[in-house]
Amino acid sequence: MGFRLKVEGGAAIELKEQSIMSVKFRTDIPQDSNARSTDLGSTVEITGKILTAVDGEPFDATKEIGKWALVPAEKADCYRKVTIEVIAASQEVRKYTYPNAFVVDYREDYGDEAGVGTFYLMIKQKKDKMANITVEGGYAV
Repeated sequence: MGFRLKVEGGAAIELKEQSIMSVKFRTDIPQDSNARSTDLGSTVEITGKILTAVDGEPFDATKEIGKWALVPAEKADCYRKVTIEVIAASQEVRKYTYPNAFVVDYREDYGDEAGVGTFYLMIKQKKDKMANITVEGGYAV
């Protein structure tokens, strides 16, 4: 299984299957609610490898993710369209689109043993735009 990440708006960001190790999609509903709540949120957590350029290949786009994480809330550019594809056996299992996503947390970790760093990205959809999230995909028939 693999994952692809595409971020539109500002600098183009694309990460392929080689970079992304895991993705978690979460619906945030208050735990103290006794009925379906209108206070709904959606969070995505992505972990992956920071790849170095070898033999003339381009560097991965994790640097651009780090720059996006630093965009202040006062700038409209902090909200971007994010598309995440879940791929299995060369087929798209799911395709999630968050049209107004923003960075909640971004980290890069490095060690002297593995030789490659790792990153962690947490994004959320803007709360008043929750209805704009799309979920597509499925196995081919």
